[in-house]
Amino acid sequence: MKAAPSPVLTAIGVISGTSMDGIDVALIRSDGETRVEPGPGATFPYPDAVKRVLHDVIGNPGAAQGPLDDLQGAVTDSHVAAVFAFMKKFNIARESVALVGLHGQTILHRPRQGFTRQLCDGARASRALGLDVVNDFRAADVAAGGEGAPFVPLYHAAICAGLERPLMVLNWGGVGNVTWLGADGEIVAFDTGPANALIDDFVARRRGLSHDEGGALAAAGRVDAGVLARLMSDPYFDLAPPKSLDRNHFHALAREVEKLGDEDGAATLAAFTIEATAAALNHVNGLPSRWLVCGGGRRNLTMMRALGDRLGARVEPIEAIGYDGDVIEAQCFAYLALRSRRGLPLSLPTTTGAPRPMQGGVFWPAPKAA
Repeated sequence: MKAAPSPVLTAIGVISGTSMDGIDVALIRSDGETRVEPGPGATFPYPDAVKRVLHDVIGNPGAAQGPLDDLQGAVTDSHVAAVFAFMKKFNIARESVALVGLHGQTILHRPRQGFTRQLCDGARASRALGLDVVNDFRAADVAAGGEGAPFVPLYHAAICAGLERPLMVLNWGGVGNVTWLGADGEIVAFDTGPANALIDDFVARRRGLSHDEGGALAAAGRVDAGVLARLMSDPYFDLAPPKSLDRNHFHALAREVEKLGDEDGAATLAAFTIEATAAALNHVNGLPSRWLVCGGGRRNLTMMRALGDRLGARVEPIEAIGYDGDVIEAQCFAYLALRSRRGLPLSLPTTTGAPRPMQGGVFWPAPKAA
């Protein structure tokens, strides 16, 4: 007798990435396996005061490991407010939503020390939303010896089902990560190195800008080959996957660009992202002819063109297959919340290095009405 198909449920996912350029919220309908129907997505700004404190804490690993109850409450409330704004914007009835996956804000990720921290109070969120919530997705993986990242590979595999393989899905957020989908169903994933974080920080210092719009500043500069070679000398690139990075891993090394002008510094950091991304091919079996790119970096036309030239492959935004690249990770945590409730793995040995497929997430049921 055939097992009944798993129900397709509506879930909302919420995340603010390492670049902290906003709180991403997205809705999907899914069974937590192969069926995914993307819904709307949107990004909402952090309150400026919360963002300032987060930047300070993320830049101070000691503080990031201390008691941060007030900041966690403020982050949680910001994410809850984003969910309410999202539901209002798209006229989504609360009773239609089965579950909310709240990733929270990563402030320190050091898996080799058995530590990862995402600020999010699941109990507070479920009370405020009046909805079931899953949070704390990464802790079980790290506790078991995994890297705790990247966590999007199973979602990438679900949305790319049926596409020609081998295929690479690249996320250029603050840090870059890839999911390699092999011809025989293999899934390998790891962080590649810098994506937008170093460039964003550089143009903020030099020009007071949030990012290099379209890669225009980098396009006007020349790559310093000597600085680029020193940047690529980081031993991280030779490590076999699974492997993951903290946002600030390359910051000390990136001081090399401070001696360069604005345009040349931006060009060199962009080239660093390209070379770090291309180095991912040293760790997979089979060259993908197609790369699908998610995250804010796909809007950097200079880097997108440079990556295609460097790889000799088709490099396209994820929109080419009908998904919104701004909210893929938010969709992912809606999907993982559904998997968590079904007791399905959120990560694999080939994606995080955990010893076995790992379940995860902590469930916070909505308070019952009195």
